[in-house]
Amino acid sequence: RTSTLHIFEDIGFEAVDNLPLSLLSDLVRGAASGRALAIGVDIRTRDFAGDAVARELHYLRTNVSGTVTTIFLDCDDDVLIKRYTETRRRHPLANDRPLADGIELERRLLEAIRERADLMIDTSQSTPWHLKRQLTARFGSDSSTVLSICITSFSYRFGLPREADLVFDVRFLRNPHYKLTLRPLTGLDSHVANYIEEDESFTAFMNNLTGMLALLLPRFEAEGKSYLTVAVGCTGGRHRSVFIAECLKNWLEAKHSNIQLHHRDLVHTMERNARSGGRSTK
Repeated sequence: RTSTLHIFEDIGFEAVDNLPLSLLSDLVRGAASGRALAIGVDIRTRDFAGDAVARELHYLRTNVSGTVTTIFLDCDDDVLIKRYTETRRRHPLANDRPLADGIELERRLLEAIRERADLMIDTSQSTPWHLKRQLTARFGSDSSTVLSICITSFSYRFGLPREADLVFDVRFLRNPHYKLTLRPLTGLDSHVANYIEEDESFTAFMNNLTGMLALLLPRFEAEGKSYLTVAVGCTGGRHRSVFIAECLKNWLEAKHSNIQLHHRDLVHTMERNARSGGRSTK
């Protein structure tokens, strides 16, 4: 959450953290004609309660000019525990209880806000760099006029990207994992690319995929959508999904100016393979 506020500062917002809820509406009204505001709220905020936050947001949307967007930052429990352990920070609800209990209590307190959020960002697999690209694409100065498209490859072993708008499963394509000379490589290597392209279904699949996107993207833009995440998954997130994501990026760059590419599980899978002595995931 702190990193997110810093990112908003970098793209021109005025960032305010842990403002008491009783002062929220006054601050927003006073800044209505000035810089955009990014306000951080969590369970440490004075006067915090789920229903109180909901009331303040309803009031702002009803009585203040401009757009109010609620962003909820989420993360898997095991990653949160690791982050608290690494930073040696104490969870505000775990002073006299295990860290996992504090996180569970926090989830219950925030559930109503999470359900009402305009945008939910799962940071479990995100680096600060990837988070910055996401937020800059959505809220940067030129994001209102250009549809920003993020393409991400992923491994089904590690779950679907929660921020994905469109998900494509490419596990039906021939798998380089089963060819020993290709197994250590990735979808970024030309030998892997050639192997996948030789699949008899590859050309038909890419033609249908790009044809569907050619139909959908203008409609998304016409509806005012500013950010689209297209996720491509395979078993290990190393070969097929990486290559197809690269193909999509190359195709889209000829038509759109704001394209991002992120291989979510590529490094993680390669590190896991190294630790296992070459027995890579498929």
